[in-house]
Amino acid sequence: MRRLRNPCNYSIFLLILQDMLEIRNSKFKIQNLLPRPSSSAGQESRLARPPIVVVMGHVDHGKTTLLSYIRKTKMPKEPGEITQSIGAYEITHTQINTDKTQINADNISVNQRSNQRESAIDVSVNQRSNQPESAPSEGRKITFIDTPGHEAFSQMRSRGAKIADLAILVVAADDGVKPQTKEALGHIKAEELPFIVAINKIDKPQADVEKTKNELLQNSVFLEGLGGNISYQLISAKTGQGIDELLDLILLAAELEDLKYEPEGETQGFIISVKSDPRRGLTVGVIVKNGALKIGQEIATSTAKGKIKILENFLGERVIKLEPSSPALIFGFETPPLAGANFVAGNPPKIEILEMKEPEKEKPTSFPAEAKNVLLVLLKADETGSLEALEKILFYLNQQIPEIIIKIIDRSIGNIFENDIKLASGAKAMIIGFRVSPNQPIKNLAQILNVKIISSEIIYNLEKEIKELLKKMSTSTKRIVEILATFGKRKGKQQIIGGRILEGPVKNKESFEIWFNEERLGQGKILNLQSQRKDIGEAKKDQEIGLLVESDAAITIGHHLILLD
Repeated sequence: MRRLRNPCNYSIFLLILQDMLEIRNSKFKIQNLLPRPSSSAGQESRLARPPIVVVMGHVDHGKTTLLSYIRKTKMPKEPGEITQSIGAYEITHTQINTDKTQINADNISVNQRSNQRESAIDVSVNQRSNQPESAPSEGRKITFIDTPGHEAFSQMRSRGAKIADLAILVVAADDGVKPQTKEALGHIKAEELPFIVAINKIDKPQADVEKTKNELLQNSVFLEGLGGNISYQLISAKTGQGIDELLDLILLAAELEDLKYEPEGETQGFIISVKSDPRRGLTVGVIVKNGALKIGQEIATSTAKGKIKILENFLGERVIKLEPSSPALIFGFETPPLAGANFVAGNPPKIEILEMKEPEKEKPTSFPAEAKNVLLVLLKADETGSLEALEKILFYLNQQIPEIIIKIIDRSIGNIFENDIKLASGAKAMIIGFRVSPNQPIKNLAQILNVKIISSEIIYNLEKEIKELLKKMSTSTKRIVEILATFGKRKGKQQIIGGRILEGPVKNKESFEIWFNEERLGQGKILNLQSQRKDIGEAKKDQEIGLLVESDAAITIGHHLILLD
């Protein structure tokens, strides 16, 4: 974990050094020992920017509830009560327990004085609570990034950690350290991100703060007071207890990090979300890191470009300019950029530093090769992060049910349209949609073309439905007819064939798929079923049969017909 970029300002440094030299009461003025650091012209032009804070933790540990309370107005609860895409929000907080102009050095333990392996922000909880309340300082902005807790959203959480300046690790006192807690810690450490622990749900009867601290200790999170220097705050996101103190701590941490930007510098930032809105078109969520984002600017990443036609703040209000660390929604990209990518904006020639290139082709998802059945799917989602989560769910489920091969024939963001139904119908695939739903005409078309659609607004429900489908496929026995003979010439789409049932039963009027050497050639339907020159309604395993079929591909000796349930 990285050292703080600017562990303390000059006055704090002097106070700490004075304390170390034990000359607090000396008449000698310690500021004479060291000259004040000089500022270059470039440094003088740099301005302080608000911190970007990522809120991470296990699902249902209270991340969204915390942000809802912080914003003072409840954000609309998403289906399933878990945040299913990165949301960025900006708030203003007035420090209540910290005097803006004077910080007691006794309350600050700088990382360089610690022998701990981990580096973190360390402001003693007990000493903070004992500080006399000072007059409220001017309100200061903080930008929060909320990340989803479900395991399928790992890539979105990783992006959140890359974009942020600081992290809040939320751990529920009634649940302790869980899988996504550990994963969040992995992202924090990978990005060397300073972080603060928020132990939440302390209002609940079953809350066990000491047990939670010990579990954190077992996962190398060395809290202050337990032999470490990582700050924590006890909170209740439901009642608001401890949240003001947590915000104070965030602002103090931001001061120590010395976050700056160049107002006249090149406009830079990160792509946090990419969506396809059926009414407004391609919408791209960003966070500004430097310069100023303005209407009319050209904007580019390494894979996409455009011109900012509409600029909205996080409240959905149209604006003409946004400064760091503001979240924004942009309309004007010609093609979808990649989520997590850096962007630059401005007017030529600044924007020419980026070489435009085609997006890399996605590698096909790897699935077990020994699977018995094949499921072809077409994926649709409201945004790129949701699409990533959907693919990850399929990967997890395929590991749990290896008898099935899942092949993704196409993936895209946006609602389910007529072209998606036709593509799925031609490939004999099903459509899986996350946070998208077809309208009634599309549902009717899917029914006519026999295309199955599974969609849900809730990631848990979608995962459950897909899992049930895979289990059903894995336990069902394929009904197979081996083709031994063909009779006469094929007339149009109709053909007379003979074969033996390898796995039955086979019924008249059933639909089937045509396979040869693990390749699907087409599909058809039995028009008439015979055995020993007599019409029958059903035939059993090992029985030889004659069939009049209608199919979209010619059937020859050696082909296999797989009957569809």
